[in-house]
Amino acid sequence: MKIVNTASGKKEEFAPVTENKANIYVCGPTVYNYFHIGNARPFIIFDTLRRYLEFRGYDVTYVQNFTDVDDKMIREAAQEGITVQQLGERFIAEYFKDADALHIRKADAHPKATEHIDDIIALVQKLIAGGHAYEADGDVYFDVESYPGYGKLSGQDLSELEMGARVDVNDKKKNPMDFALWKAKKPGEIAWDSPWGEGRPGWHIECSAMSMKYLGDTVDIHGGGQDLKFPHHENEIAQSEAATGKPFVKYWMHNGYINIDNKKMSKSEGNFFTVRDILKDFDGTVIRLFMLDSHYASPINFSRDLLSQSEKAYERIKNARENLLYVAEHPKNQDIDISGAMHALDEGFNASMDDDLNTAGAIGVIFDYVKAVNTLFADGGPAPKAKAALTALDDRLDVLGLLPQGDDGGIPADVARLAAERDAARQNKDWAESDRLRDLIQGMGYEIKDTKDGAKISKL
Repeated sequence: MKIVNTASGKKEEFAPVTENKANIYVCGPTVYNYFHIGNARPFIIFDTLRRYLEFRGYDVTYVQNFTDVDDKMIREAAQEGITVQQLGERFIAEYFKDADALHIRKADAHPKATEHIDDIIALVQKLIAGGHAYEADGDVYFDVESYPGYGKLSGQDLSELEMGARVDVNDKKKNPMDFALWKAKKPGEIAWDSPWGEGRPGWHIECSAMSMKYLGDTVDIHGGGQDLKFPHHENEIAQSEAATGKPFVKYWMHNGYINIDNKKMSKSEGNFFTVRDILKDFDGTVIRLFMLDSHYASPINFSRDLLSQSEKAYERIKNARENLLYVAEHPKNQDIDISGAMHALDEGFNASMDDDLNTAGAIGVIFDYVKAVNTLFADGGPAPKAKAALTALDDRLDVLGLLPQGDDGGIPADVARLAAERDAARQNKDWAESDRLRDLIQGMGYEIKDTKDGAKISKL
């Protein structure tokens, strides 16, 4: 597999630190509200990367953190009259509800910043001892001039950054680009004891401390949105490598922005949507298909019209699955050669995914396969071939997180029971009862068609 490494700007062969193992760290949400549609993109992208590496035989350890203390959380909790911890616990629970709807698997670890205060303090102490950080009236800052590589991820020159930096309204910093590792307590704020007095961690240091704790000094892949490249990821590199003297990350991956109806998403524009908003009108699998049907590094435009197109496209996949299930349950003896279609699926899918996680190309291969099996099994076929064709399809859908879940994967028992009753009514030539049962089935969201091989049920 090859990955475009943001740090080099080049497509590089993936070679993890430890053979056949892959460690991934992804920046998770700040849990002061429901996560928005822009957050959903990296969560879906890197969940898919994890799934594909596992599909290719890697032993993957996947970590996605929760930032559960920061300025936004302190303000929101104060407005609601609750603690920061209560706010965080509520929206972590809501995160998992929406993530489940998008078929995003739980990480191997979901560390919270507030549960790793000791690790953060220890890392800050190490940076101070090494001459890379300094204390000033209870605050602790990272000294960017102590780390010669600062700016290497984003390609920015430190002297130019200094000239353009907005100097804080205090004279504590040695350099305007120095960033906070520890923040002294302000009145009414949540705080923890530290060698520098009561305070709380800065944002950037959280991820370094937690990734080191769970994945070691060097991470194979670190992912996140393009907006995090500077300063968040730049600062992570500086503080981590200054502390350990080792490379912090082998491969950086950043996904592109999302625009809403060709405009940047913002609350002031009135086009700010949470995933919870969109799930009211569209299935999570459809949202996921939409996100994966473009290369992860490219910007994408999000609209309800485009989601509707993805919804129709996903129906083609579901119909193909239902056709194969039907053939498997109502087999015919004529033989079918499916080897060509399955070979094209296997080769094409892997080639696309190995090429910098080209999910759009992989989805195109799946639709070619759907077309091929629909043609091959148009007049039925043997059950083993239909099952093999379905398994091949489902394996790739599962990698992309697009495998139908719940009732989508089969016909509910109550629908099947009504269909059996309708079949009995038709055999008794009770057409009125047959029509009544058909309407009941339709009201439950399923369509029943009579074919020469018997009744066929599909979801509307």
